[in-house]
Amino acid sequence: MCGESALALHDLIDDIPAAVHIAVPRGTRRPAISYPPIVVAQYAAKTFDLNIEQYEAAPGEFVPIYDAARSVVDAMRHRNRIGQTLALAALGRYLRTSGPDGVGNLQHIARELHALSVIRPAVEAVLA
Repeated sequence: MCGESALALHDLIDDIPAAVHIAVPRGTRRPAISYPPIVVAQYAAKTFDLNIEQYEAAPGEFVPIYDAARSVVDAMRHRNRIGQTLALAALGRYLRTSGPDGVGNLQHIARELHALSVIRPAVEAVLA
């Protein structure tokens, strides 16, 4: 899971997504299912596995999901698509709840995704 679904599961936004947001490596077949509604994002194969963790959706049923820091970086990268207000709200909540390593984790992921130019000024603005 990724995008708004991951942000919601990490309690970084209050919104309930209207669809399940999933990610697939770029160049692979996009799944087509009728229910639940899905939004498919394609990420570069090189960084697709970056910061994936397992979320227990039901007892014994695990779903791969991007961790909170990766979800925030992706939200900021795609803020024009998901909305700047939602992305900044997620960033602000992440920074308030992530502890002393939060900014460092964001910077590490942003560096890997070539998004430091987006994350650095946003973090500075939220923390100011």
